Amino acid sequence: MLRLFDVDETNWMQIRSLSVGEDQEGFLDSALGILARGYVYRANRARVIGIADGDTAVGVALVKDLDEEPACYDLQQFLIDRRFQGRGYGTEALRMILSELEAERKYGCAEVCVKRDDAAALRVYEKIGFTDTGYVDPDAPDCLNLMYVFR
Repeated sequence: MLRLFDVDETNWMQIRSLSVGEDQEGFLDSALGILARGYVYRANRARVIGIADGDTAVGVALVKDLDEEPACYDLQQFLIDRRFQGRGYGTEALRMILSELEAERKYGCAEVCVKRDDAAALRVYEKIGFTDTGYVDPDAPDCLNLMYVFR
């Protein structure tokens, strides 16, 4: 059964060995890089979320607050280990994360920046209900900014 857990000093070693295939490496940070970002963005309420099937870590995500317009949750990184891709973990975990954020209700939406060439990730986000905002970040012109609005 899939579950989410907060990554902390007792379990971060389970996360650091997660990785994606070579064809996905340019699309997101390494698991260790995601852990580092969680530390760097701690002033923005960064939360590194482990994704596990039972006791086996299968993925990791990073969510932080984005207080500039549009104020929202910023899903900075979302990684499912290459050994566990194609099993529905990404879709289910993303739904679980969004459900937790919606229940917290600090913001009315969540945003993610996805490389235009990352077709697999775009399919997952669109399947869940993220839509393209049309905004092009001058610092990341090769990305689409997608938004999910809570009900």
